[in-house]
Amino acid sequence: MLILAIESSCDETAAAVVRNGREVLSNVVFSQADMHALYGGVVPEIASRNHITVISRLTDSAVCQAGISKSDIDAVAVTYAPGLIGALLVGLNFAKGAAMALGVPLIPVHHVRGHIAANYIAYPELEPPFVCLAISGGNTMIVDVRGYTDMHVIGATRDDAAGECFDKAARVLGLPYPGGKPMQDLAEGGSDTAYKLPRAHVDGNPYDMSFSGLKTAVVNLAHHAQQTGEELDRPGLAASFAAAVSDTLVPRAMRAVTALGYDRIVVAGGVAANKRIRADFEAAAKAAGKQLFIPPLSLCGDNAAMIGCQGYYELISGVTAGSDLNAYATMELDALEA
Repeated sequence: MLILAIESSCDETAAAVVRNGREVLSNVVFSQADMHALYGGVVPEIASRNHITVISRLTDSAVCQAGISKSDIDAVAVTYAPGLIGALLVGLNFAKGAAMALGVPLIPVHHVRGHIAANYIAYPELEPPFVCLAISGGNTMIVDVRGYTDMHVIGATRDDAAGECFDKAARVLGLPYPGGKPMQDLAEGGSDTAYKLPRAHVDGNPYDMSFSGLKTAVVNLAHHAQQTGEELDRPGLAASFAAAVSDTLVPRAMRAVTALGYDRIVVAGGVAANKRIRADFEAAAKAAGKQLFIPPLSLCGDNAAMIGCQGYYELISGVTAGSDLNAYATMELDALEA
């Protein structure tokens, strides 16, 4: 089964062709990061306009690279939630038109489900059940993945997402957007004990997280140094920040996989590209005797291959949508509109 997939939830326009959920025939991504760096973050209107400009030819490129014709496509999968509403609507409406023109089913895919599915592409042997820590610019959650379409969130951030926190810390340290890679590069030259930063705990749920206090602590340290003329150890602060984020994420995810009795822990999303987090997970999984799955860097960020992969499993479970399907800026992981 060949699925054409479309992803446009934020500032990447992406199209891919995926066979039977696991084999990627093409995966094309157009990033707008350089355009938004000027503003220190994604400008929704600019993102939407650029999606409109490139989505048609990007999709043609994906079909061409896959070595197929459009008539070979069996279904169209598309991200419909969550994300920037204008950006989502561009991809969704394009996918509706494609599905209608080709006379094939339209498959709605939750963006975070797609990130989880990226691991199926990287690891053909991976199957549920497992625990997944999904960490990106807009979402941070611990998910009990009981089946390909049966998922339950057991913990999440109460405020900022981990990736959002990285971007805000990078901004106050004078680093460019997006902040993840610049923060990582800066941290490599510093000590992770240079600054004592908070690790928040949430009453009532041992798996829930909070990053607003950590973000505020970094902002206050930077502003205090600026106002008093003290020299700020920027590499040390970046390294201490990465350690605090990792110390918030890794133990909770490992506690969840142990409590549920699974032997597999999965990490997904853009923040999964961070070296400190990857290294800490490798050490924790080895110590606990668990199998660890983290996708390669090329599949950590937003892409359409992951949408095509999850779309396959949604389709075989009976999830399709009509031309009245809408886009949603927010949506629970286990809520699907069919």
